Amino acid sequence: MSTESYLHRVRPGKPGAPILFVFHGTGGDENQFFDFGGRLLPEATVISPRGDVSEHGAARFFRRKAEGLYDLDDLSRATKRMADFVAANRDKYQAGPVIGLGFSNGANILANVVIEQPDLFAASVLMHPLIPFHPAPRPGTSRVLITAGERDPICPVPLTKALADYFTAQGEDVTLDWHPGGHEIRPNEIDALKAFLLPYGA
Repeated sequence: MSTESYLHRVRPGKPGAPILFVFHGTGGDENQFFDFGGRLLPEATVISPRGDVSEHGAARFFRRKAEGLYDLDDLSRATKRMADFVAANRDKYQAGPVIGLGFSNGANILANVVIEQPDLFAASVLMHPLIPFHPAPRPGTSRVLITAGERDPICPVPLTKALADYFTAQGEDVTLDWHPGGHEIRPNEIDALKAFLLPYGA
């Protein structure tokens, strides 16, 4: 496990306080949600990695073959690498609960880490995720918030509902929050994630 697997920004928090990992969308970077994460959980350690894949110059966390068509081999690679990075930093900073927040491509890598490593994150905020395949069943006990747009052209409503249903069926505590728009983040999503994070110091 390595704490330096990704170029990243970090703000150390109090030992025992939560550690919050924030994951940018395609074309974003480690700055996209870093300050936002710090405002959400003032005492937490905040870590924001930059995706290690470039798609025509846009940073991502794993490769894709086309819109909505993932390179599943690279997703598997990225998922293992990210899980190791998260666990290593959790241990380094003597952190309490591990929390994740991701948007779009960042939500997708976070979702797949939660799927593959269900004991790693205590809580996850998935903003406009897209998991276009059927994950294997496994037991889970974490909390998951999914936010989405009812007219999102990138993340169709049926696939969003299928992901929420999957997590619920595995035993996760799932909250699903919608807005009437597309792939953009709207104020009601921010309100929903603040309420979701209240138990961790938001």
